[in-house]
Amino acid sequence: MKSLSFSFPSCWAVSFSHHKLTPSALAHCPRPRRKSGRISCEVAIRSDSSSPSSSYSSSADITSSDEAVASSKIGARVKVKVPLKVYHVPRVPELEITGMEGELKQYVGLWKGKRISANLPYKVQFVVDVEGRGAVKFFAHLKEDEFDYL
Repeated sequence: MKSLSFSFPSCWAVSFSHHKLTPSALAHCPRPRRKSGRISCEVAIRSDSSSPSSSYSSSADITSSDEAVASSKIGARVKVKVPLKVYHVPRVPELEITGMEGELKQYVGLWKGKRISANLPYKVQFVVDVEGRGAVKFFAHLKEDEFDYL
């Protein structure tokens, strides 16, 4: 197999023999100098009607209005209107929550002011009496068309 030698930026002699990269003449290669010890980053923020950032601000206004509407519903009493079973209540293997009343605790469709794609955005708290244990609180995530406001 042949050995191939050539130089990189005037100070590296590299030989490729048996697929090995071995730098030579490294000891007398000049070190690159830093121009400055500081790093600077500048960002220009401007709001023009022709800029794409104006469309972002309008979507932010929509999000804030959605957040206000959702927060006004928190604490409301709701009643489940569709046939729905849950399987995560302790000591209850299967629980039919159709017709049960609960309290709307949280709207999870907005996170840190941004809209997220939550499939079941409403978190509702229910209380059920379990034999031998008493009242048990549990949560279920529901869609808006699965319950009615009372």
